[in-house]
Amino acid sequence: METKKIMWMLKKDLIVLWRHKPRLFSIFLFPILMIALFGYGMGGSIENIPVVVVKQTDGPVTDATLNAIKDTSLYNVKDIINDPQRGREMVESGQVKAAILLPPDYENLTSSNSKSVVIYVDSSDQMATQALVPATQALFSQISAKIGMQKLEAMGVPSTSVQVQSQGVQTSSPLAGINFQNIMNSINFQINKIYGDIKYIDFLVPAILAMTVMMGAMMSMGESLAGERERGELARLFMTPTSVATVVGGKIISRLVIQTSTSMVLIVAAIILFGITINGSMALTILLLILSALCFVGFGIMVSARVGTQEDYIQMVMPFTMPMMFISGVFYPLETMPWIFQKIAYLAPLTYANDALRTVMLKGGGLGDIWVDVAVLLGFTLLFFALGVTRFNRDI
Repeated sequence: METKKIMWMLKKDLIVLWRHKPRLFSIFLFPILMIALFGYGMGGSIENIPVVVVKQTDGPVTDATLNAIKDTSLYNVKDIINDPQRGREMVESGQVKAAILLPPDYENLTSSNSKSVVIYVDSSDQMATQALVPATQALFSQISAKIGMQKLEAMGVPSTSVQVQSQGVQTSSPLAGINFQNIMNSINFQINKIYGDIKYIDFLVPAILAMTVMMGAMMSMGESLAGERERGELARLFMTPTSVATVVGGKIISRLVIQTSTSMVLIVAAIILFGITINGSMALTILLLILSALCFVGFGIMVSARVGTQEDYIQMVMPFTMPMMFISGVFYPLETMPWIFQKIAYLAPLTYANDALRTVMLKGGGLGDIWVDVAVLLGFTLLFFALGVTRFNRDI
């Protein structure tokens, strides 16, 4: 082997890489982003889920319950209110993931009846529901046992007698007529899933649709513009009396047709293979997919406007596309991420596409429920196209 020539080839490749600063930056940044997102996301625990507590009475038992909820890292108590209907409306509007309703008789320790604590949970967020329901049930089981002990103490029953009864020891004392089990089970916990039982596949499909549109639109723009520029096809095209707007417009239409068709195939396959149901408007779902495709095509045009090769394009978009898959709530809730990643998520268009599609497909929401997501996606689309068209270099 000719060692000297091999070293010259290595030097040449390193010099080329050094001259392509975006590619060099991406090579070092991308692995750091991926390990951070995998480690903090898939390896993290769900915390700080936004909830509202509805208290309909005041007293030491209520205060102790509120403190127990606040001291649990799973919950992020957004508000404490008195109106049960308002609590449910906050869940339905997406302000919180759950509403915990404490009953009016929560402070009554003399009643032999169980108190009904109700939780309204946003079941469209399937992973948050899986975390909230058992944790809340366990919390109120502990509170129920404490309330039961307070009841027995109010009845003059010593704790040693409670232990004897709990061990199944029979006694002929007056305590034998007391139903210790009913007293200890002082709270009847009720779960109301607002959108019914939603399977993980139902939760996943809307986000997979948005992610497929994103990946398809952005990756295809690398071949469509950067690839054609690298092969000299764009240069030959611009030798004809063709404007930049015409070229960009043609690329937009072709990508929209392809990505929308792909999404429709995915929807049909999900319905046939997994039996998913779309609770909202199919027309609105399709319009959201078209808007999402338009937004990500615009991002692809913005990036490809200044790059000379397809490899440069791929290296530049990968640090954006892959992290968006993890911080935008596709596979698991944003609550698993560190707070800085949660804030960054709201700078990613995929976050709004996911939210809009899940609202329509799972909750049956209409345009009035997703207007913020639509407005943000439109804003991103206009920004990307404005930067892409104005910075488009036909001479690279």
